[in-house]
Amino acid sequence: MTEIDALLGGAWHDDAAWELLTRLTELPERMGGHPGERRAAEYVAESFEDGGVDGIGIEEFGMNRWDRGRAEFALTDPVERSFETLALPYSAAGEVSGELVDVGYGTPEEIEDADVAGKIAVASTTTPPEKGRFVHRMEKFGHAVAAGAEAFVFANHIPGQLPPTGALRFNGEAAAPGVGVSKETGAWLTEYAQRGGRAKLSVEASTETGTSQNVHGHLGEGDEEIVLVGHYDAHDIAEGALDNACGISVVAGAARILAEMELDCRVRVAGVGCEEVGLIGAEALADSLSLDSVRAVVNVDGAGRFRNLKAYTHGSERIGDLVETVCGEWGQPVSFSRDPHPYSDHWPFLQCGVPALQLHSERARPAGGARGRGWGHTHADTRDKVDPRNLREHAMLAALLVRELARCEVPRVDEDDLREQLRESDAEIGMRAAEVWPDHWE
Repeated sequence: MTEIDALLGGAWHDDAAWELLTRLTELPERMGGHPGERRAAEYVAESFEDGGVDGIGIEEFGMNRWDRGRAEFALTDPVERSFETLALPYSAAGEVSGELVDVGYGTPEEIEDADVAGKIAVASTTTPPEKGRFVHRMEKFGHAVAAGAEAFVFANHIPGQLPPTGALRFNGEAAAPGVGVSKETGAWLTEYAQRGGRAKLSVEASTETGTSQNVHGHLGEGDEEIVLVGHYDAHDIAEGALDNACGISVVAGAARILAEMELDCRVRVAGVGCEEVGLIGAEALADSLSLDSVRAVVNVDGAGRFRNLKAYTHGSERIGDLVETVCGEWGQPVSFSRDPHPYSDHWPFLQCGVPALQLHSERARPAGGARGRGWGHTHADTRDKVDPRNLREHAMLAALLVRELARCEVPRVDEDDLREQLRESDAEIGMRAAEVWPDHWE
């Protein structure tokens, strides 16, 4: 038996990842900039320290804190009835009355075909199967507002009376009110829109200056480093077990394994805040580091949720080959998404030339089935959905992947190539609508 075999064998009996996930999901909330998020940071720091991470610190950064008030949504014509709804983070406060317009999946083509000016646009949370990439909520909102919509309604595609949440923009108040409603409500709204229905939407909310924090330390030594990062914040409507207590727990589990390995360069282990409201913690972390010394970033957002690992390689063929080799050697299935995207904590690093690997996970989806977030961003994102085996296995794989990245050179990301890849994958138009296309790329 090799030393690695012994380490991984021990990891099968290690419940530290499950214990961290449990502590995080017991908190009342972990919304960015709120007290529960600060407490979560302290739990993450304790878990890192227990796992052998050195030099742990908690560093504050500024952000715009959004506070949820009351949200109401009511049909006024052809009948009067109210529906359960949730304000979407960074929604503007206000009251809007107008005609309902169903814009389907909320793609640019559908919004262009619909007359949304002065009206309330209703879009599904999912993406059509024929679309080559996932269409993010912020894109749909941005396109709708740009076309003149007075308000935005995000209708879940997962049954169970689960209105979804999710930020409308990064780190600042959106241009219009936006709310989430359940799939069941969405079905009614689609019918009422076809009948010329009208509705009234009201949001009470505020956006104020606040602070959040990152937790990070290191393993090993060296002039260069790999950044292993996951976000520990969550939306305030649920336990945030899948998104992303699973991910940060996988980071903590991987760190415990890496602490017992001989590493060829330094590994920075980080838990960041405020991912859900704009990748603010990841941006603060990237700004605090010398990125010329960062070989790669491994962003654990989505790993540990489901059985099989999924790797987002963000245009790096070298990273894709490395993941395929490591998972093949250890007999673990892995699927790939190779196009870059800007909607998780790797983005502040990737756009500055740092090669990025995002570790996610997936369960089987019917052939041709619509894609979406599943239980995430709803009341149903709870600990009972998590299998501790997935946390252990993905922590082991994350550790093996980081170890291999520390041994090899990965080409830096060329800015022109990254920009072209985003254009080829049809991401530019959505990024511009979401206001995340880098200003210096204009």
